[in-house]
Amino acid sequence: MDIEFIEKKFDEIYAELTREVMEIMHDESLDKKQTNLRMKPLTNTKMILQNAIESIKLVQKVGDEAIEKG
Repeated sequence: MDIEFIEKKFDEIYAELTREVMEIMHDESLDKKQTNLRMKPLTNTKMILQNAIESIKLVQKVGDEAIEKG
């Protein structure tokens, strides 16, 4: 499994999420409640992605260790 490739793709997704967050933050037509409601899915998505990449790395590590023990 190419962890570096996966991380690169996750970084691209993070960049897109950051762009969306910045758009929301700079939208002066939104009040605080609307801003928070629009931010929550983006924040949750980022957390899910972070957990996913950590899980993928752990699976890779365990797999590599199992192969070494043979």
